[in-house]
Amino acid sequence: MSYITTISPEQASGEVLDLYRRQQGSQDYLPNYARVFCYRPKVMQAWASLQQELRSEMDAKTFGLVTLAAALAIRSSYCALAHAGKLMRYFYTEREMLAIVRGEEGSPLTVAEKRMMDVAARVAEDSGSVTQADIDALRVAGFSDAQVFDIVAVAAARCFFARIPDALGVQPDASLGNMSGALCELLTVGRPIAGPNKMPRPSRRQTKQRDLWQSS
Repeated sequence: MSYITTISPEQASGEVLDLYRRQQGSQDYLPNYARVFCYRPKVMQAWASLQQELRSEMDAKTFGLVTLAAALAIRSSYCALAHAGKLMRYFYTEREMLAIVRGEEGSPLTVAEKRMMDVAARVAEDSGSVTQADIDALRVAGFSDAQVFDIVAVAAARCFFARIPDALGVQPDASLGNMSGALCELLTVGRPIAGPNKMPRPSRRQTKQRDLWQSS
């Protein structure tokens, strides 16, 4: 599951139990990444607060595209798969997402969105390579200076979060692979997706505990 020993959901209590409950949400399993934060649940809480602040200044599609670009740039399979999945849930078809990831001419992205994703990728991969011309291109595309800051901040923040589970050997949840083979392969840019054995069906005890979490 990871390179470090983590606290199991059955043994969790206090802040760790609260962390697991929040990260599991309405899902029937605990995301793999959540477990490595068990020793520092306040770090996850701080990340959640930062995410909320960043999202408040950006619409959901823009946030997803910037995050996807950053995730692909730093080879975070987990974040690339997760955010591509969210974008397909609300904004794009799987065919359109394939075109976006491949950078094809027929992608549904606007010129402004393409420039935005390009800058986000460069921020994540090598922030020192971003030039005045890159920022000016965003302005020409219609972004205000405040929006330019938001794009950079979201891309930079993704690096912080994505590299923690990656460095600790966490694999993307098996459920994130529920897409076409071609798209899944394109998005699996780093660590491989966990096998089905990594995400077993919850036992009666786990199901009872999950229901308790959600009702409390």
